[in-house]
Amino acid sequence: MPRDIEKEVSEFRAKIETLRAEIGRVIVGQRDVIDSVILCLLADGQVLLEGVPGLGKTMLVKTLSEAIDCKFSRVQFTPDMMPSDIVGTNMIIEDERGNKALEFQKGPVFTNILLADEINRATPKTQAALLEAMQEKSVTVGGHTYALEAPFFVMATQNPLEMEGTYPLPEAQLDRFLFKVNVPFPTKEELHEVLKRTTSTTTTRAHAVMTKDEVLTLRALAKEVPIADHVQDYALKLVLGTHPELDKPTAMVKQYVRFGSSPRGAQAVIKAAKIHAIFEGRFNVSNDDIRFAAVPALRHRTILNFEGEAEGISTDDIIRDLIKNTKETADK
Repeated sequence: MPRDIEKEVSEFRAKIETLRAEIGRVIVGQRDVIDSVILCLLADGQVLLEGVPGLGKTMLVKTLSEAIDCKFSRVQFTPDMMPSDIVGTNMIIEDERGNKALEFQKGPVFTNILLADEINRATPKTQAALLEAMQEKSVTVGGHTYALEAPFFVMATQNPLEMEGTYPLPEAQLDRFLFKVNVPFPTKEELHEVLKRTTSTTTTRAHAVMTKDEVLTLRALAKEVPIADHVQDYALKLVLGTHPELDKPTAMVKQYVRFGSSPRGAQAVIKAAKIHAIFEGRFNVSNDDIRFAAVPALRHRTILNFEGEAEGISTDDIIRDLIKNTKETADK
């Protein structure tokens, strides 16, 4: 029996709208942030949320886990934290007969949704403990590798790097995040609603509207979204355009960029564009989907040089300028 793709896309959108609405019962505003987090979850990627304390980043993560009916763990990163506090460690266990044996005690990383709260407050050694989990969906301790249960999704939060007591994430770890999402400060109207919800006797919590199996089903459908060669070529032109050493860089890239995006940046753009197409009710990727995905997928993979940092140039400005000056590839 032939598949009804239009029906599947319609059902996909309906489930996402239900999930959005349930999260919106708890989180005020932040629609773009919520959509980006949902997109990263369905793209089988990880997301990094950056913003000053108190903007609801932690609440968003907790609410998402409640709305999806899955296991949730939170790790509050601190400078004295060790890698074993995240992944777990082998411990000597003694039974009733006095026999001793090593037994692996799982850490909080063994979950479905992991909140790495204020990840840039931990030392690089501890930050690196998440690398294998984020990339390989497994943990290796004492020579043994333990697979993580699917879906596994890391949502990390960090304070702006100019705040005290932070350790900048190395480029290799930043590259593991599909998106870096900047969390904006709420408007006055949104703050009014936040105060109403948080200073009264009424407490609102999200209810499960999606299962883990449904998340995996939606991930599989998203991978099937086709992308034409000319659209993929446009995405590659944007990614390659972040490299100042390649042919004909834009003026801003040439002047302010030290290193451009890795190949993972191209993968991130395509994965995100496929899901955004479904969000828009289409089962094919357009150049508009590529442009939507380019900024959050490339902003943390484009490294400024000294001049760019000194003049306060943002990577968002550079990528938007790149989009403006990159011609679409004609359909053949």
